[in-house]
Amino acid sequence: MPGGRLTLHERECIAAGLADGLGYTEIGRQLGRPASTISREVTRNGGPGRYRADRAHRATAVRAQRNRAATAQQSGPASAGFTLDNDAVRDFATHFTELFVNDGMPRMQARVLTCLHLADSGSLTAAELVRWLQVSPASISTAVGALEKRDLIRRERDSRRRDRYCIDDDTWYRTTLNLARATEERVKAARRGAEMLGVATPAGARLNEISRYLDYVGRQMVLVVERWHRS
Repeated sequence: MPGGRLTLHERECIAAGLADGLGYTEIGRQLGRPASTISREVTRNGGPGRYRADRAHRATAVRAQRNRAATAQQSGPASAGFTLDNDAVRDFATHFTELFVNDGMPRMQARVLTCLHLADSGSLTAAELVRWLQVSPASISTAVGALEKRDLIRRERDSRRRDRYCIDDDTWYRTTLNLARATEERVKAARRGAEMLGVATPAGARLNEISRYLDYVGRQMVLVVERWHRS
């Protein structure tokens, strides 16, 4: 993140800003941080309604400790931790990739994400991805950029100052919270539609029922993920 990691004081300011109803852009402006930094910080630590500065600070310290251990493991010659020249692994990689594609993910992003899941370290350099997937560096650059934007992977520098693209134990935790946040936006849109059309009309009643259902699903997603994260 620009300017280094967030401090506890900055996290307390983020929590205060959220409590005051400020958006990520305004909070970022006050702290001199990009809005994307604030968004990622809040998303990976419970979402707007559940963000706590002290808890987020402790969680970041734990992640940093894990990352240092992973970096130490990556210094050896076999950092990739897997090969695709095994028929069984190759078949599994194809199947796993198709699961992402069937959910609407572009194929190259799906292939990159599959490689990261199969690597023991959970991380690979762009050169390693190019070698394993036998595609151009430009294709990898486009794919990892899109995955970073969706907060599915993160970028780190290893001891040799190479960019490494990583997943971690919280990847799917953050992904599910992102889905829950997207559901909240659909709830708001459905409610606006119901109010505009009138809940007494068939279309308005339909939209109102959709908003109620999505609101329930979104809240349950967050509760389930939090229970899992605490277990």
